[in-house]
Amino acid sequence: MAKTALITGASQGIGACIAKRLASDGYNIAVNCRGEAEKENGGVQTAEACRAFGVEAECFICDVSDFAACEAMVKAVKERFGTIDALVNNAGITKDGLLARMSEEQFDAVTRVNYKSVFNMTRHVSGVMIKQRSGRIVNVSSVAGLYGNAGQFNYSASKAGVVGMTKSFAREIAARGVTVNAVAPGFIATDMTADLPEAAVSSLIASIPKGSLGSPEDVANAVLYLASDEASFLNGVNLPI
Repeated sequence: MAKTALITGASQGIGACIAKRLASDGYNIAVNCRGEAEKENGGVQTAEACRAFGVEAECFICDVSDFAACEAMVKAVKERFGTIDALVNNAGITKDGLLARMSEEQFDAVTRVNYKSVFNMTRHVSGVMIKQRSGRIVNVSSVAGLYGNAGQFNYSASKAGVVGMTKSFAREIAARGVTVNAVAPGFIATDMTADLPEAAVSSLIASIPKGSLGSPEDVANAVLYLASDEASFLNGVNLPI
């Protein structure tokens, strides 16, 4: 039976790229979208692109910051595909601002989606993987969670928390045949960076030794490796990209 990967926040950007990369390697894909609008404006297209590789793919609408909704989605994915072999916790948002002016809503919204969703999804999917005695969990953190970033107190805190959860759960579940790792993308060429002023992009590029932004494919290739059998002895790793 083909392996199945569930990717949160996969309607566009890095998440969509991860879904397509895993599909190209033979995984059936469960594409998570937060709502109907995301499904129609990206999720459906991601699933179609995945099916072009000869695998099965389907969209599942779920607000991953909602514990009960995650439980229902995981059950639906398991019923649809029979297995969940890889979970990629990719969903994330930003609501930037200096801490002195940051609202409670800005802080809570970001931590719910970026941080609590990882708990929600991992809590439910790990039960499936423990019964299978196999599985790969890959969390998408950020270099902002390693070094901090001015104006991103909420985002940096949430992504640092993801690293802590990765390392902690990796110690709990390895004996059950499940590994837990993370990737920490740096400055990646996405719609988000495309909206930055040219001067800001130039400044970012100047800080990167290679002299260029990364691509979503760079992240997707790393996720594929961590989800593969070749990475079976890597556990609790946070890989900066």
